Amino acid sequence: MDLDRMPPDWPGRGSMRRIDCPPHQWCVLDQGSGPALLLLHGAGGASHSWRNLAPLLTPKFRILAPDLPGQGFTKAGQRRFSLDAMAEDLARLSAAEEWFPTVILGHSAGAALALRLAQILPVPPRAVIGLNAALGNFEGTAGWLFPIIAKMLALNPFVPPIAARLFGVEGRVRTLIGSTGSDLDEAGLRQYTTLIGDHVHVDGTLSMMAQWRLDELQRQLPAIDVPTLLIAAAGDGTVPARISREAAARMPFGEYVELPRLGHLAHEEDAAGVAGILLPWLDRTLHPSG
Repeated sequence: MDLDRMPPDWPGRGSMRRIDCPPHQWCVLDQGSGPALLLLHGAGGASHSWRNLAPLLTPKFRILAPDLPGQGFTKAGQRRFSLDAMAEDLARLSAAEEWFPTVILGHSAGAALALRLAQILPVPPRAVIGLNAALGNFEGTAGWLFPIIAKMLALNPFVPPIAARLFGVEGRVRTLIGSTGSDLDEAGLRQYTTLIGDHVHVDGTLSMMAQWRLDELQRQLPAIDVPTLLIAAAGDGTVPARISREAAARMPFGEYVELPRLGHLAHEEDAAGVAGILLPWLDRTLHPSG
């Protein structure tokens, strides 16, 4: 999806930047001033998912929210969609733009990217936050079968256009979003309809899912010494809250907070509620007393 195809009412359109940093042509939301806060969306999303939360963070931070390669409006130059490859490319982008994120906040698969980036950035962030963090592989038969199916679909050039036509319609998008446990407003549903109706975005999402493995990151969680807050929603229909709870318990500076309601897209449903948890935690973590 090229930047000139971005709908005129797309969230943050006026603050979007096109950055050519091989191997990708990135689309990045860049707004606010102050310490850099890097926002990483989940699989199948784009920077639009921060539309409600970003305005609550900009009074204190410079918000940097890239669309991940092949998704949203970032054009993938190579099919580098694994956790390590995406983290390496984001680190390269950060170096080229001289970003030194003080905080990295990731949603779902973006939380795994945030933790991997914290390991490889020359200057590690001072804090990491995960929202409904997808830090577990699929279990049982799905653990090996689902990536194979996703890879087969991604390699078939006919599948993404067909999937986009079949699922990129309002009724099916509403059902898909509902299955995550979240209830979005009409504007949010239209934005996901735009994304799911674009075959390039669908291809990028399927390719990411096909290459995504978290075994090594899971093994390294006890060695990640960056203060980390994992926020999970009890109503998440995509990633069970126990995934974040168990991951936080394995990290030396991990903390866990559970929202008693909301779904996988909690930050889109109730940005004020999520900000009410993460902003005080960031204030305590970045500015400890004494």
